Amino acid sequence: MRWLALCTFLLVSPALAQEPAPAPSQVALAKLPLVEPQGFQARVQPEQVLLGEPFVYELVITHPADHRYDLELPPELGDFELLSQARTPPETGKEPAVTTFHLKLSAFNLGMLSLPEVPFLVSTPEGPRRFVAPARSLEVASTLPEDAQAEGADLKEIQPPTEVTIPSWTLAWVLAGLLTAAGFGLMVWRVLRKYRKHRVAQVKPLLPLDVRTRQALDILKSEDLPAKGKVKDFYFRLSEIIRGYLGERYGFDALECTSSELMQELRRKKPLQFPEDGLMRFVSESDLVKYARAESTPESCREALAFGYELLDKTWPPLVPPLTEASLVSNASGPRVS
Repeated sequence: MRWLALCTFLLVSPALAQEPAPAPSQVALAKLPLVEPQGFQARVQPEQVLLGEPFVYELVITHPADHRYDLELPPELGDFELLSQARTPPETGKEPAVTTFHLKLSAFNLGMLSLPEVPFLVSTPEGPRRFVAPARSLEVASTLPEDAQAEGADLKEIQPPTEVTIPSWTLAWVLAGLLTAAGFGLMVWRVLRKYRKHRVAQVKPLLPLDVRTRQALDILKSEDLPAKGKVKDFYFRLSEIIRGYLGERYGFDALECTSSELMQELRRKKPLQFPEDGLMRFVSESDLVKYARAESTPESCREALAFGYELLDKTWPPLVPPLTEASLVSNASGPRVS
């Protein structure tokens, strides 16, 4: 038994010795000596960054081939939110080596902002080192057009975040689960009952697009969400109704488009009697309320809902074309017999 335990220890020890060391924390990384790469470049794509819309922060590092650069981002990025990150390793055997990092970010503040310093863990033959990419100033613009203030689009400043008390919903979830189980059992019983009586289910025809859209606007109006303090929910619902109508009306996926892509697609299709200025104002105000936590008055909410009805009235085509005198004479003469 002693010989078996000794052999097992000799076999496992080299494997344990070869395990890679864990990555250092931010505090340990700050204590490492600095190293400068052979070259460093940083740029932002697109150059004009809009509020709430994603952009790419590209970092290109030129370094010796026996050095490896790994990104060690801090947990908080200030006014920016990290959406994704990617690392493009250098080509094998190429000297000097070039490593590229792509950070997909979004900003939720207006004006001149500062992209924070970006730290890197550098593995070298002499041991671990660190490199810190300098901070960079960046201007974040609003999605409102330049003449928005002259047109009356007066929006309030962005308010700081507030603390919200989150209650426990354990009991509510238990009751919801019981109600769901009871509803599922009732549904199964009804299906089996219909199957035994050999009843044919009738499919209700889909209502026209303008009728469905107007019904959705009427329901949203009757709920009066702004008066209940649910301004953000109101704009999410109204934006979904308007985007769903535009996408089905003009044949594109409007719900998945950004604000800029939505306006570009509509300009490309060139719809007749389309209120483009009103839609731009609504999209900008909606983005600020939904993503930048801007406030909106009850009057602004009523104007936004009235724009939804106006958009429907101006863009929905007549059901039948008007009859001309020639067509009336042709219909009165009756069909020809050959």
